[in-house]
Amino acid sequence: MSKGKISSKFIFFFGSFAGILFGYDIGITAGAEGHIRVDFDLSPLWLGIVVSSLMGGAILGSIVSGLFGDKFGRRKLILIASVVFFVGGLGSAVAPEEISLTVFRILLGIAVGTASSLVPAYMSEIAPANTRGKLSGLNQLMIVSGMLLSYIVAFILEPFPNSWRYMFASAAIPAIILFIGMLRLPESPRYLIKKGMADKAREVLASVRSSKEEIEAEISEIVDVAKHENSGSGQLFHKRFRLALIIGVGMATLQQIQGANSIVYYATSIARDVGLAPQVAAGFTVIVGVIFVVTTVIFLKFVDKYNRRTILTVGGAGMALSFFTPAILGAFGINESALNWITLISLCCFILFYAFSWAPLTWIIVGEIFPLAVRGIGAGISSAFNWTGSLAIGLVFPILTAKYSFGVIFSAFGFICILGLIFVRFVVVETKGRTLEQIETEMAARSEKKSAESVGA
Repeated sequence: MSKGKISSKFIFFFGSFAGILFGYDIGITAGAEGHIRVDFDLSPLWLGIVVSSLMGGAILGSIVSGLFGDKFGRRKLILIASVVFFVGGLGSAVAPEEISLTVFRILLGIAVGTASSLVPAYMSEIAPANTRGKLSGLNQLMIVSGMLLSYIVAFILEPFPNSWRYMFASAAIPAIILFIGMLRLPESPRYLIKKGMADKAREVLASVRSSKEEIEAEISEIVDVAKHENSGSGQLFHKRFRLALIIGVGMATLQQIQGANSIVYYATSIARDVGLAPQVAAGFTVIVGVIFVVTTVIFLKFVDKYNRRTILTVGGAGMALSFFTPAILGAFGINESALNWITLISLCCFILFYAFSWAPLTWIIVGEIFPLAVRGIGAGISSAFNWTGSLAIGLVFPILTAKYSFGVIFSAFGFICILGLIFVRFVVVETKGRTLEQIETEMAARSEKKSAESVGA
């Protein structure tokens, strides 16, 4: 590929486009799950299984992509994921009963898990250091745009018979677009250097860097760091990479168990449970999607101006307060009608704070902190833990709502948000405005210092 053959905007757009698939399937589930529950006469447990089966597949996809992403490259596996997603979407649409639907949703999950682990790594490796937060954050913008699009589709299809089948079938369209776009995308320059193809890496960087001097300086820095490392999944557990693994797994897990997916997957059901009519409840999910998209756009304007840890702290505090507010007011005996509206408003506030902080920054940081030698497997393991948390929430939330009030459930999520604040304060390192190689060098030094201190103790 020669310089100018493909524009940087095209690379960044389709490099992050896999997020559309991720967000679309998450969002379309919110509109479809109520109809599936009625059509298949599902118990709360079976509903949880059908919804969370995608997350089970995503765990598998994250692990597989982590093992093979460093061997075969990010681009090839994302291409494969788009094909798998296409098959899973159409299969879900024609599934005759809950067991086959679960199988096809697991297939969808494999594709989503592959994309969710590889896209952050791909975007962080190809984006310039001074705008990496903004460009890597495009993945989150794609995710929430996919969610909003699916909410709108679900709202339009809501009144039609068997509407959930058309909802799932529509997911095949973004899969086709992703496949076509990825055919023209280059491989990650850092992956190419790792495989001894520095000249090809220069050609890729020529499309996304401003000068030859900048390209050569970056090539030199990548080569210098890479030549001192050994590849392989076993290297991830070396003391040099220990802190990166703790941060990646911790951030990815906390992002899910803080309660976001209870809203994303069950927004329509929550709205129905507080008294809204089915069509109005579907409209509420559109509002949630709009908040997600608008806030993410605002986030992209600020992400490279403020420290990552500051944004996570402010967002996490707002998320906790959003969950505690309806629980506290409910404890003071506010009337049920008012409390229902306060609950919906509080959930919208949670989405606002979440979309401005933990939702996009988790994947930006996961894409930044792992060294080149283990970036694929590191992102894959982090993504697997992320989907494990998502699976747990998707599986148990219908069961919890059948036994406990929203006040009790949301209070538990609020306390988990506080745990996230503590994790950011004492564990997460600042990565804003620094090259991946600078981050890698400092992370290794901190890990080895901690190991030496523990041995000395």
